[in-house]
Amino acid sequence: MKISLITVVYNGETFLQDCFDSVKAQTYPDLEYLVIDGASTDSTINIIQENSKHINYFVSEKDKGLYDAINKGIEQATGDVVGILNADDKLASSEILSAVAKAFIENPGIDGIYGDLNYVHPHTNQIIRKWRSKQASQQHIKEGWMPAHPTLYLKKELFKNYGNYALDLRTTADYDLILRYFYQHKIKALHLPLLMVSMRTGGLSNRSIQNRIAAFIDDYKALKRNKVPNPLLVVLKKKFSKLSQL
Repeated sequence: MKISLITVVYNGETFLQDCFDSVKAQTYPDLEYLVIDGASTDSTINIIQENSKHINYFVSEKDKGLYDAINKGIEQATGDVVGILNADDKLASSEILSAVAKAFIENPGIDGIYGDLNYVHPHTNQIIRKWRSKQASQQHIKEGWMPAHPTLYLKKELFKNYGNYALDLRTTADYDLILRYFYQHKIKALHLPLLMVSMRTGGLSNRSIQNRIAAFIDDYKALKRNKVPNPLLVVLKKKFSKLSQL
C-alpha cells in the first residue's frame, strides 16, 4: 500500500527541516512524499533542495493559499492513501506511517484513519494542548466533533468521488471536507489511539481576533453547506469542546 504524504510550505525556513527529518525517519518503505511550495522568498527552496533525494515530487509556484496548494498535491499523488503534514509540524515517531498502513491493511472496509496530536510551543516543544480523539459516530459530527485534521489519512479515491478542499471557506476548508466526507457521505473511518503529530501552535485561524471571527463565520457556512442541523449551536459546541484539550 503506497502512502502519499503532502507538505505545503511558504517561507517556512524556521521549522521545515524538523518536518523533513520526521518524514525521513519513517520506517515504512512505500512512501511517496510531495512538497508544494508557494514561491517562497526565504531559504525554504534551499532546504528543499538539500532534502531532494527524499522528495518524490516538488513544485514551487504561486498559489491561492494553503488549500489550493494541498489540492495541487492531491492531484499529483499516486498513492492509495493520502495524508498531509504541515511544514511547521512533525510526525510524532518513526512508526507513524507503518501504523497507518497496518490499520488500512487489517481493516479493508475503512476509508480513513485518524489519531491523536499534541499542540506544542513553536520553539520549546512544550505541550500546550492534547487532542485525544475517539471512535466517532454521526451524532458526534452533528454535535461539532471533528478528527484532528493533521492526523487524517484518506483513501485517494475519496477525493475523486467527493471533491477536494473548497477554496472559498479559507481556513475552514478542512472542516468543510470532513463534514462532506464524514456527515454527508458517511465514510467509514477508524480512530487509531496513537499520538501521530506534534503540531506547533500559531495556525492561520488563531493569529488574531479577526481571524477567529472569520473562522467562526466560515464554520457556520460549512455546516449550512453540508446541511447539518442547528449550525449556530454546533459551532458553539465545536469551539467549547476545545476546553477539554487544555
